[in-house]
Amino acid sequence: MTAPNSLPSFVTSLRPERVLVLGGSGFVGRALAAALCNLPNPPALRIPSRRPVQARALAMLRPVELLAADVHDPADLDRLLAGCDAVVNLVAALHGSEASFERIHVELPRQLVAACQRQGVRRLIHVSALGVDEMAVDQAPSMYLRSKGRGEQVLRAAAAAGTVDLTLLRPSVIFGPEDRFVNLFAELQRLAPLLPLAGAGVNFQPVWVGDVAAALTRCLFDPATIGQTFECAGPAVMRLGEIVRCAGIWAGQARPVLPLPEALGLAQAALMALLPGPTLMSPDNIRSMRIPNVATGRQPGLASLGIAPASMEAVMAPHLAHRDGQARSAHDLRRMLAGRD
Repeated sequence: MTAPNSLPSFVTSLRPERVLVLGGSGFVGRALAAALCNLPNPPALRIPSRRPVQARALAMLRPVELLAADVHDPADLDRLLAGCDAVVNLVAALHGSEASFERIHVELPRQLVAACQRQGVRRLIHVSALGVDEMAVDQAPSMYLRSKGRGEQVLRAAAAAGTVDLTLLRPSVIFGPEDRFVNLFAELQRLAPLLPLAGAGVNFQPVWVGDVAAALTRCLFDPATIGQTFECAGPAVMRLGEIVRCAGIWAGQARPVLPLPEALGLAQAALMALLPGPTLMSPDNIRSMRIPNVATGRQPGLASLGIAPASMEAVMAPHLAHRDGQARSAHDLRRMLAGRD
């Protein structure tokens, strides 16, 4: 398992003094902040949040500046970028309307490029997703993938115009002790005797959040990564049904998995999207799974960054076994989905 804070000697060749991390209070952002702050000579991190009180744990890291801001406000973006040497964009959404996907995945990158130009910030690292095909964006099966692809197009155009020095990362589904993926399937198997599952046969290549944080760190410090796209994937390709079964086994509460055909999965997801509280699954998620979420090999991967990716079992089996001894409930599940667990 690669330590996120182990960097090769090239780190001195491109050392940003202050880095803005958009989406820094989220799952990947917290891992990146911890990795950067654990460096021998860490850069100052500026992390915006609409609700800083919910991200107060980040303020314990040094040197982190936690600011209240709306990243969709051009004036706030200018304020956040002022004095920074680089920006990492982690802002993304898995659920929403076409308009909300457009706002988050397309308009924000467009506004970010404009703000970078105004503030003289050239270095930009953007996290996209596996399954995005820059040559066939309009043919993507889901709003999520189409909007992610259009966001990449905006950034590539800015890079081609010489406005920013761009690096793109495309991860598979990301796991870790704080994720809402493997943990979710483990919790559902504690609460339900049977798990109906759409997309059970779809292939994923899950990647550890620590390896994604390490990749982001290396890209920040290595100028050779400018202009490149990296596929961030774990060591094993797994069907979704396998991932769910493993989560149940590691948690000590394995339940039968009932694969659903896509039509029934779409209907189930449509009903789930109407339920109160955080969305578990939407029809757009089901459509995204028409594209295997695995590395294509057309772009360099983690190995090219000197990272040997950790397996899901090595990280999640001990974590879920430990959690199995804790009392859990439907209330705990809602808290986890809302990002408060």
